[in-house]
Amino acid sequence: MSERQPLLQLQEQIEQEHGRTIARPDLRTSPDNGLVDVQSDNSLDSLEKQSKNDYRPSEHRTNEHPTSNLDTLVHLLKGNIGTGILAMPDAFKNAGLYIGLVGTLIMGAICTHCMHMLVNCSHELCMRLQVPALSFPEVAAASLDTGPIALRRYSRAATKTITTFLCVTQFGFCCVYFLFVALNVQEVVSHYFVKLDVRIYLMILLIPMILINMVRNLKFITPMSLFASILTVTGLGITFYYMLDNLPHVDTVTHMGSWSTLPLYFGTAIYAFEGIGVVLPLENNMANPQDFGGTTGVLNTGMVTVASAYTAVGFFGYLKYGDKVEGSVTLNLPPDEILSQVVRLAMAVAIFFSYTLQFYVPVNIIEPTVRDHFETERGKDLAANGLRIMMVTFTFVLAACIPNLGPIISLVGAVSSSIVALIAPPIIEMITFWPVGYGRYNWMLWKDIAILIFGLLGFVFGTYTSVAQILNPPVNI
Repeated sequence: MSERQPLLQLQEQIEQEHGRTIARPDLRTSPDNGLVDVQSDNSLDSLEKQSKNDYRPSEHRTNEHPTSNLDTLVHLLKGNIGTGILAMPDAFKNAGLYIGLVGTLIMGAICTHCMHMLVNCSHELCMRLQVPALSFPEVAAASLDTGPIALRRYSRAATKTITTFLCVTQFGFCCVYFLFVALNVQEVVSHYFVKLDVRIYLMILLIPMILINMVRNLKFITPMSLFASILTVTGLGITFYYMLDNLPHVDTVTHMGSWSTLPLYFGTAIYAFEGIGVVLPLENNMANPQDFGGTTGVLNTGMVTVASAYTAVGFFGYLKYGDKVEGSVTLNLPPDEILSQVVRLAMAVAIFFSYTLQFYVPVNIIEPTVRDHFETERGKDLAANGLRIMMVTFTFVLAACIPNLGPIISLVGAVSSSIVALIAPPIIEMITFWPVGYGRYNWMLWKDIAILIFGLLGFVFGTYTSVAQILNPPVNI
């Protein structure tokens, strides 16, 4: 008998998490652990038709503090616009000016499409299982549970894999955020006062970082995200002022990078665009989730804004500073001007508050498991608080061990971001729609295979090149 979690057990687990009993048709488990409708041999088709006719997932969600469209847009922008946008000039350095320009727009389109794929699969599986909402790992498990019989035994492994890489990705973001804030504060303080080791600033940041991450509800994080968004827009505006001042000719920089550095560009770019971890939590928590997708929905509105900002910062940042550009373009701003120091502090504060949103994803996955080990509500709360303290401290320790911002950003992007953003979504979509088909000429299948190959190549070559640069850094780093 297979060790995988049966589909009915998955449904029961999901309904417990959402605090309600969900209606579902009369089902039983077949000898091969598949799902069978007792009234029909064609179980998946029957269940799918019944679900689509009778069940609307969003109508069964019971969010205590649902977010508005504006709240969700703010969270989406802050989930994608962080340290990655300031690293885009460094990415353009590795790709070349024109390759970076075209490649960033293409990367943005692919990543946005993968986000839509994940949301669409979630909707399809929610209707198929008649559950109100699914997390990223639950979508992966449910796709296998309702997919080809030969793959159903791997649903538990898929859950663990997605959960692991999702947590690794978000923890990687948190580590980079920690280091980014410390480096920019160090630049300002060292210019006016005394130069201290960056680890001193990391230690100073640890206590306030722990306190701010005790906030549990996404609704209450909105003011911090809004404040961070205002600071980010202000900081980027001033950064553009410096980048566009006395802009050199395009012939002063490399137009097309070498094959040896292109993987570094891929890693940094996918790191910058990888906000897929916050997509389902945001959509699941919306008051009007039907406004999330669509051509002019929250997702497209946010990601078009993000892609435009990334392309502009990368293009003009590299054109301005050339091969001397740092892992964060704020470190290239003139240190002897008050305005540039204000930018460093503004971006540092913005990223400090953005840490909370990135931290929300892994802690929301791990915390329920920890709370289940305690019976009293006081015990559950103490365990949850202890977990948050340990997790923030863990990212602090990792950040203290990071030797350089640029290669680490590329490594996080190549290893974990490519898996959750480019490799997992097409696999999930292929398995999810296996029972119902891939459209005329199997266009969906061929599209998913192309994205999967692209993600795998970026993962392999990006990881190898990033590790090589960390172990053998160039002389100018």
